[in-house]
This record gives sequence, C-alpha cells and structure tokens, in this order.
Amino acid sequence: MAHRIVLNETSYHGSGAVGEIVGEIRRRGFGKAFVCSDPDLVKFGVTGKVTALLEESNFPYALYTEIKANPTIANVQGGVAAFRASGADCIIAVGGGSSMDTAKAIGIIIANPGFADVRSLEGVAPTEKPSVPILAVPTTAGTAAEVTINYVITDEEKNRKMVCVDTHDIPVVAFVDPDLMSTMPASLTAATGMDALTHAIEGFTTKAAWEMTDMFHLKAIEVISQSLRGAVANEQAGREGMALGQYLAGMGFSNVGLGIVHSMAHPLGALYDTPHGVANAIILPTVMEYNAEATGDKYKYIAAAMGVPGTEAMSQAEYRKAAVDAVRKLAEDVGIPKDLKDIVKPEDLDFLSESAYADACRPGNPRETSVAEIKALYESLL
Repeated sequence: MAHRIVLNETSYHGSGAVGEIVGEIRRRGFGKAFVCSDPDLVKFGVTGKVTALLEESNFPYALYTEIKANPTIANVQGGVAAFRASGADCIIAVGGGSSMDTAKAIGIIIANPGFADVRSLEGVAPTEKPSVPILAVPTTAGTAAEVTINYVITDEEKNRKMVCVDTHDIPVVAFVDPDLMSTMPASLTAATGMDALTHAIEGFTTKAAWEMTDMFHLKAIEVISQSLRGAVANEQAGREGMALGQYLAGMGFSNVGLGIVHSMAHPLGALYDTPHGVANAIILPTVMEYNAEATGDKYKYIAAAMGVPGTEAMSQAEYRKAAVDAVRKLAEDVGIPKDLKDIVKPEDLDFLSESAYADACRPGNPRETSVAEIKALYESLL
C-alpha cells in the first residue's frame, strides 16, 4: 500500500519567524497581498504586526475581515468578490483556523472558478489547479491549518459544517511564530491546545495511521502535554512548545484523517457556534473510552507520551485507563468544562447524531459506529 505525505513547501518556526514574510513574498515575485484576518485580531493589533511589515517594505495589500469564528459560505463568497476586486496575486492568512480556512476556500475558488458554489467543495473536491498561493501566519496553537490539506466551512442554512479535503489548498509557506500567540487569552489557549491534542490522538489511532504519521503524532502528544499548562499561564516556554506541538500534529493528521471526536464536535459548532476546541476537549476522553477496544496497544504509548510512569508494566486495561485519565486531567487543569449540559439541547440530539455520522471524519474512526451509538455518546455527556 502506498502512503501519501503532503506538507508545506517551506515553514519557519520560532520567535521572530514572521519577520521572514517580506523576503518570501519578494522572492516569489508577488505584487500585492490579500490579507485575510478576523476582526478581533485587527482590533487588538495582532494583524497589524504583519501588515506593518508589509507597509515598512512598501508592499501593497488589501485587508479582508468579514470572517466569523466558524466561517460561513457567505464569508467565503464575500472574500472571493473582494479578492477579485483587489488585484492581489497572493493571500496572507493571519489568525486561527477561521482565517486560514476562509483563505483556503477563497484561494481554491479563485483558481478553480468551476467550484464557485462553495458547497461543491465539500469532501474531496476534484479541483484541478492549486489555490492562489497562501502564506499562513497562525496566531493560535491548535488548528494547524497552516500545514493541513483540510478546511471547514459552515453552511448556515443547513446548520452543518462542511469538511473539505484538497491537496491543492495547502499554504505554500507557514510562519509559526509563538510571539504572535502570546495575546491569546487563557481560555482560547486552552481550547485550541486541546484541539491540537485531539488532532494528535485521533491521528495516532485513525484507521489510516502508519509509521511516519505515528512519529509526528506521538511527539506532538508529548510536546503538547508538557507545554499546554504553561501556555495557558502565558509562559514563553509553553507558548513555544505549543506552537511546535500543534504543527507536528497537523503534519500527521492532515495525511491520515481523524475520527468521531471531530465528527461530534462539528455539529456543535454549526448549530450552537460552540468553539471547536472546547467541543473536542469535552468529547475526547469519552470517545477514547469508546474506541479503546479497537486501538490495540496504542493507548500505552499515548499514556507514556503524556508522562504517565510505569506504562510498560501495566496491563492493557490499566494503560488504556491511564491514557484517558491523563487527557481528562489535562483538560481539567486548563479549565475545560466536563460535559455538554450547558451546550446541547436534548431535542437536538437526533439531528446532532445524524450530522456526526454523516461527517467526513467519521470513516477514519478506529471503531465502527452508528447513529444510535453516537447519540448514546452525546447523551452520556449531558
């Protein structure tokens, strides 16, 4: 069986990495940038740290900020029109998954106008041309959208999230600079960090996992578990560790897929606008327990990577429990709610369960599931 790995052409890591952006756009011969960023990042001056570099070098740009936390079809359509009007030839995505996902959809449609109907991008769309070149500047340590071939757009009319997978959408350059993540509040740091841990654990246990992606995922689990508490406390070492850990997770899961933690989290974001990382973090331990019987000895390595001592001497039941307990303890330590009772309305359970089962991430889950079993998982979290 052949395995495919798709990664960025180039990525910069560490404090000051964003300072390389002007050199990259100049070397690549671009003439004008279309900067995608959400309005809060503009308001709090984070986007300005990037646009200031462009201004200092007299590089022209247009700014697009009509982006929601869970970006919508309308956000993408507005961005496509704005890009065409701007005269730009590259996109700079500044922000978390919302900015980068919007940029990916815009870039794909501009390069492949036959996919102007945003809904046509869902799943694995047969696009023919690479996206308009995207340079990604993440400001959160969680989604790893700067190194993935995935993006998610909300269909507000149908109250659902569309998962889009396309090798043509990956940013050409990523600038993973922990300095740009230092303004994240503790709650967002915790949520995005647990999203990254979910990527690593689901990617490690998904049906398509193999040796190379296992390498990325196990190291990601180790780095995230060592760094997230410090990042929430806004310690520099924690920020640096999370910037690396979430990127490592992205290198892996982008190439092998995820599972039903994400399948169950996506409808919550679409219906209730629940922050994606919070939804993942609440659901992850419960789904880990549900999946355990289909994961062989992988939970032993998850537990060890999370710092649990003595895993080699544990029985299968012991190391499986230890892995789940370690995840629960980390989520508790960084302030993640324990259940969905303040989010989910019982009358929505059938819709949520059906949406989760239909989600593009579900087939990768290590254990076969059903609408009824997913509903039971939701109910156990109420």
